[in-house]
Amino acid sequence: MRREGSAFQGAGAVFIKELSDNISSVRMLMLELLVVLTALAALYEAITALRQSTAEDPFLLLRLFTVDQPPLPSFVAILGFLIPLMAIGLGFDLINSEHNRRTLSRILAQPIYRDALLLGKYLAGLATIAISLTALWLMVIGLGLIFLGVPPGGEEIARSLVFLVIAIFYAGVWLSLAMLLSIVFRSPATAALVALGIWLFLTVLWPMLAPAFAQAIVPPDPRYAALGIDTPGTVIWTQLLQRFSPNDLFGEAMLAVLSPTTRTLGPVFLDQLRGAVMGAPLPFAQSVMIAWPQTVGLIACTIVLFVAGYVLFQRQEVRA
Repeated sequence: MRREGSAFQGAGAVFIKELSDNISSVRMLMLELLVVLTALAALYEAITALRQSTAEDPFLLLRLFTVDQPPLPSFVAILGFLIPLMAIGLGFDLINSEHNRRTLSRILAQPIYRDALLLGKYLAGLATIAISLTALWLMVIGLGLIFLGVPPGGEEIARSLVFLVIAIFYAGVWLSLAMLLSIVFRSPATAALVALGIWLFLTVLWPMLAPAFAQAIVPPDPRYAALGIDTPGTVIWTQLLQRFSPNDLFGEAMLAVLSPTTRTLGPVFLDQLRGAVMGAPLPFAQSVMIAWPQTVGLIACTIVLFVAGYVLFQRQEVRA
């Protein structure tokens, strides 16, 4: 019991110190400015498009998150692109910076255990991102109230809150990856480059490679090709392979939560449409259930990467 209590207290001290450093750091300020300015541009385009529309929409607030007004993508698409940059920017030097400053042995000489140090640093980084995303979420709601003049309903607030929680889980995946690389590589520059390379591969290249791999596993059927439709087996494998990317899991979860008319995230079969009214929104609970597998995938990926970093850090030799 004493060992657990000491570890918890050590993690709390590390958490408070790291959170204070993150919030006051110039790096975090620049990342926040990048996200806020880009998000404001997307929101401006979305608000302009919604104010010009005369159609009544019961989910007007949610449209602020999903309206895609060229040349800018939607607010959610921008966050899917920038959240990994925030997480990588905070996590690529969590551990190796202590090695390079030769302060790690001094910290561990105090009554602070390795697991407390790792947990405190990780939770501080995740809390920093959560605070930033919460402020951004409040800004969206405030701007929607000011410029649209329509108060959001209870279901809209609930769906946007689920969006916020899933976005934090999404950030946790990339923060865990950045922290793992900061343990593997002693050079912060190498850790940052590898993390950015993995992010670019999973975000940009993998969506283009997954269909090619799916066609190699399940070749297209000429009978479906003659009708001008994709082979169902190829489509299923394509979607399965694309879900190895956290960005795809985040996008699918956002589609289910922020678009109430979404009934499925995979191929649509006739029995799924039986008794359904086309265009009718799903209840909040059913939308959450559709997004639940993707959310669990993000949480599982976060846990696996964190555990891998934890095991490597426990086995590392610390020198003065």
